[in-house]
Amino acid sequence: MAEYFHGLVRAWFLFVENWGYLGVFLLMALESSIVPVPSEVVMPPAAFWASQGKMDFWGVVLAGTAGSYFGSIVSYGISRAVGTPIIKKYGKYFLLSAAKLEMTEAWIRKYGNAGIFTARLLPVVRHLISIPAGIFEMPVLPFSIMTIAGAFLWCLVLSWFGREVIGNNPELLSSPEMLIAVCKAKLRWFIGAVVVLAAAYAFVVYQKRKVR
Repeated sequence: MAEYFHGLVRAWFLFVENWGYLGVFLLMALESSIVPVPSEVVMPPAAFWASQGKMDFWGVVLAGTAGSYFGSIVSYGISRAVGTPIIKKYGKYFLLSAAKLEMTEAWIRKYGNAGIFTARLLPVVRHLISIPAGIFEMPVLPFSIMTIAGAFLWCLVLSWFGREVIGNNPELLSSPEMLIAVCKAKLRWFIGAVVVLAAAYAFVVYQKRKVR
């Protein structure tokens, strides 16, 4: 299993290098669906190649954002069409366990529209949040705005990381596993800040409801 995943990650890695903007778009579309493509091996390498003159930095960010939104809106539409029973019945075949679905459902109920934006910046929740949003028939416009805003910020952070960090450590490009590990280690402060902001938002919402 480990060897299979290693080969799969390396294939994604090379796909970004060879296919440019289209590769970024397609892989980020998969990352925003139920397919477990790590965005850490998509955006940073693409931004690195942009710093080498092979692509444009903002073109990479926009391609990643567009791909993220496309994958999210497809997941949203399918979930809205088929509903909870079908997803719970067949989700396990796509690595979507009942526990994960319940977690994302609770997230939507607790944070609402702002939860979509925050979720785009968090591991695990990020690529699943469109499913409960579709099931609960969240209005398309707020969902789209929050998804695009969150995806843009996440793609921008990862692209900046790729340009600034990998630019000084190009050997990371030869090891997808090491790249993922370094990305997660360097981005902990960012994820921590997002969690704190989400907690603060939840507290404000709770206080407002309590007053009402």
